[in-house]
Amino acid sequence: MSMSLESLDRQEILAGLLEPRARISPKYFYDALGSRLFCAITELDEYYPTRTEAAIVANELPRIASSWGRPGCTLIDLGAGDCEKASRLFEALQPAQYVAVDISAAFLRQSLDCLRQRFPDLEMQAVGADFSRELALPDSVRRAARLFFYPGSSIGNFTKHEARGLLARLRGHLGDDGGLLIGIDLVKDRRTLEAAYDDPLGVTAAFNLNVLRNANRIAGTDFDLADWRHVAFYDEPNSRIEMHLEARRAVTVAASAGTGDPPAGFERSFAAGERIHTENSCKYRLDDFASLLASAGFAMQQAWTDPRQWFAVILARPATAA
Repeated sequence: MSMSLESLDRQEILAGLLEPRARISPKYFYDALGSRLFCAITELDEYYPTRTEAAIVANELPRIASSWGRPGCTLIDLGAGDCEKASRLFEALQPAQYVAVDISAAFLRQSLDCLRQRFPDLEMQAVGADFSRELALPDSVRRAARLFFYPGSSIGNFTKHEARGLLARLRGHLGDDGGLLIGIDLVKDRRTLEAAYDDPLGVTAAFNLNVLRNANRIAGTDFDLADWRHVAFYDEPNSRIEMHLEARRAVTVAASAGTGDPPAGFERSFAAGERIHTENSCKYRLDDFASLLASAGFAMQQAWTDPRQWFAVILARPATAA
């Protein structure tokens, strides 16, 4: 018998906490509260990725649409959240169908309800799914001219091996008439990067700590948020920001009984200063990302960047069609 998604999530969280270097996947940031906190992060002065990407799209949208060249496409928005980024593409790309995919199904449904009022003539569909694990698109999603939209440099949350696997799975959902429009954060100075992930208002800290509240809900753990503090730093050799939660004092975390593994009786002790790794955010050079795309069956068709070369928006096509 296959396990439910809830059981798989519980198992994944508890197994990660039992690793020698404890971890919780960043996908568990995004319950309804976490999704709203991330929206607040994007408004911060220090958090440049969202507004830089938005400026690139606004400035280059006619050229993006021309390069894509397939009105009437199926626009599939990965990690759709509030759907605002994708909605800015509708007029230029003229999709026939918009498919919003997000792990936070409740938040996604609310977002799509609002979006339908603004675009009543566009066919829309919500898909609540953890596409980092697998992406099973319903039969109602049109197969012709699919364009995956994956903004925000969310691909940076994955290791290079994981990113290659995800991109290859996306390629498997596309015909030769398909494509991928993806945002990536580019390598830059440490000061700018660290400020973006550790803001003085503490919004990013609240977002990071909320993953423990979500773990309590999903996995039955008993984290006390007051026992933990937010840590973020740039790992320059690996070109990535790391976010962690650090124990303020020695603490033992237990989990209530549940189905599946690990069994009832789960317990993990943390020493003061010990950390739980919650996120990587990899930063790329354009040539390196082109190579990553190629290894997953894509060819980079065009890349657009901002004047400071802080961020890039890339259109890629299946290599057989490029």
